[in-house]
Amino acid sequence: MSKLTNQFDVEDIVYLEIDGCQLLARLYKPRIDFTQGSYLIPGVVSVHGGRWCDESRLTNEVIDSQLASNGVFVMAIDFRMPPEVKFPLPVSDINYAIRWLKKHAQTFGVDLEKIGGVGTSSGGHQLLLNALRPKDELYASQSLESERDFDASLAFAIACWPVSDPLERYLYALEKKMQLHVECHHAYWKDEAEMEKGSPQRILSEGVMSHLPPLLLIQGTDDTVLSPGMTQKFAMTYEAAGGKVTLCEFMGQPHTFITKFPLHEESQRARRAISNFAYACGDVGAELAL
Repeated sequence: MSKLTNQFDVEDIVYLEIDGCQLLARLYKPRIDFTQGSYLIPGVVSVHGGRWCDESRLTNEVIDSQLASNGVFVMAIDFRMPPEVKFPLPVSDINYAIRWLKKHAQTFGVDLEKIGGVGTSSGGHQLLLNALRPKDELYASQSLESERDFDASLAFAIACWPVSDPLERYLYALEKKMQLHVECHHAYWKDEAEMEKGSPQRILSEGVMSHLPPLLLIQGTDDTVLSPGMTQKFAMTYEAAGGKVTLCEFMGQPHTFITKFPLHEESQRARRAISNFAYACGDVGAELAL
């Protein structure tokens, strides 16, 4: 029987060339001992945050490397951002990346049926849109050259402190005079109507989702970047819609606590929850083995 080690290799590749732009992905490839047979592993597309306007495929390195060390293949991606593009084009890049990984799954020893996603903050928002509506023409607009018609449906999803209701967060940022966040909203979104259109919370509330993959939500209790209760409300609505969701809250932790304070005990607990959930491909209960 094959076995996993806690070692992995890292490689940067171009996964998409569009409008003169080369989009890079960092691949975290777990090392597998194949001496006694074959073994397919889970995979995730990792989507960084940064208020939709900043950061890169390297932002979530502490999360991605732990996933890889626990036997999960990770494709951490760059995607287009403002000022070059606005919503929904970055979401379509992420949709393409999910389909790209499915196309190349066999090459990397990844189980095609166990491909999920992990996203943080605004990356969590964009991942959730693809999780809920993977075949939406708005997001699946870029063609993938393949003999097989792959879609961007996810076997599971992990969203860390996601902006699940962009319009609510915009109004909150205005009220709290969060100037940088307000400016980023203006850069990414055309107007408030677009924020509502691209809201995972609205999609759930109106029942217009096509998919509800098993979902793990990671949230710090001292997050002042999101409006109070945003993630909790999303979890309740997801469950009410018939989805399987687990909300893990971490006491006293702020927005982006895992990447900001990676050595903190709560950050380490959260990373274990993420790794357990991903390796179990959304199996209920696995994420609680902290």
